[in-house]
Amino acid sequence: MTTNSHGSLTKMPTIQKQINFNTPSSSIATKVVSATPGRLRLRIAHPHRQAETMEYIANTLDAQPQVDEVRTNVHHGSIVIKYGGKNGDLSDVLATLEDIGVIFAEITEGGTEASTTVSTAVVDLNKRVRQATDGVVDIRFLFPLGLGILAIRKLMMKGLQFDIIPWYVLAWYSFDSFIKLHGITPQKPNNQ
Repeated sequence: MTTNSHGSLTKMPTIQKQINFNTPSSSIATKVVSATPGRLRLRIAHPHRQAETMEYIANTLDAQPQVDEVRTNVHHGSIVIKYGGKNGDLSDVLATLEDIGVIFAEITEGGTEASTTVSTAVVDLNKRVRQATDGVVDIRFLFPLGLGILAIRKLMMKGLQFDIIPWYVLAWYSFDSFIKLHGITPQKPNNQ
């Protein structure tokens, strides 16, 4: 037992036993590299590629009945999870990862801490918006909607203003909308 500044005994050692100091305190930015039935491969963002963090994730996953095997590579930030069989599916593994603070985002190799923080915040905000609206809308819907509303407002205030739009901007939008609306994919050659 230890004493506090007033000389009375405190229960600090028992409180320390109840707190798990080995768990990461912040979100762990992660990218799904590949997902096939029974196997999931993740890439951990650079700021979280410490042996302790990856070992914590691996040990937590290993303790789950639906997980068969977990392999880590700290240098590459890779975690390979083999799961399934008769005990569970991908949603169980993802729920476990979410519970320990793993978030799924686009991460860049060699990204700065600021860029990782911003992307983590946007992913977290998107998750909260989706939860608040029961999955009806998310930021990927609200952001273009906001830009569309601003465009309509500008149109109402200033008119069409076709005379000030450069030809190359119209040409680019024409090309871009054609590609996006027609879903152009490369065709496979016929082997006859």
